Amino acid sequence: MAELADNHRKKTRPNYLYAIVSVAMVLFLLGFFGLILLQAQRLITVFKERVNLLVELQEGTPREDIAVLQERLNKSPYIKEGSVEFISREQAAELMREDFGEDFLKLDLPNPFYDVITFNVKARYMERDSLSGIRLALLERSYINDVFYQESLVDDIARNVSRIGYIALGIGLFFILVAVTLIHNTIRLALYSNRFLIKNMELVGASWSFISRPYLWRAVGQGLVSGLLAITALTGLLYWAQRDLPELDVMQAPYQLLMLFGGLLILGIVITTASTYYVVNKYLKMRVNDLY
Repeated sequence: MAELADNHRKKTRPNYLYAIVSVAMVLFLLGFFGLILLQAQRLITVFKERVNLLVELQEGTPREDIAVLQERLNKSPYIKEGSVEFISREQAAELMREDFGEDFLKLDLPNPFYDVITFNVKARYMERDSLSGIRLALLERSYINDVFYQESLVDDIARNVSRIGYIALGIGLFFILVAVTLIHNTIRLALYSNRFLIKNMELVGASWSFISRPYLWRAVGQGLVSGLLAITALTGLLYWAQRDLPELDVMQAPYQLLMLFGGLLILGIVITTASTYYVVNKYLKMRVNDLY
């Protein structure tokens, strides 16, 4: 008899592992989107400050003039610190040879490259007017042929920044709706196998609060575990992202990060508990025949 009861409990035990993992995945997606929102401005700054400007120098420019220009650029308020770099025409040819193979420049032709100085500007100067002013100021030096930068890229960045807010709001609302729906359906499927046990407890005289209490406490634990799993995965993602993008210093806003992680924990607990409460009460309200 005891063996039959144990078998019955095993058959009616909900798949809580599946529910925990499913909720954790949904919370991870929400957290990932939250990180994008928190770091949106920082990401824009990083991409802006990665746009290279090239100063093409005339052939035969004295090294003294090049050194003076580098020093002045390094002291300029619009230059990103540590970004000024001199590339000689020989280095440029070697870089192209590495990219395109030994056959590049295999013919005995003169080196077509110029000595150049590359640098990046700070994000607030990545505007058409500011870059145009920087270019004109540099062209006043007689040994500079021209200053090049991707004007189309600058325009695209400026144009797309204004769209991010509206897109983020729409995606955020969509993610929240999807998260609530998926988590609720996961909890409902997890408790489906216990619907007869819930109803039988009511039929023998147990109160609704007595029946719901263990399920609600279990839901709190599931939400907590799911939230911790999601936070662990997000922490690993942040570590990986910052390794490849060192400029993306996520610890510049630790309070915002803590608020996001705390929000995920609370959201996981609230949604799993509310869904569990709704599903348990739904089964309690149903007639026995409707459970089949």
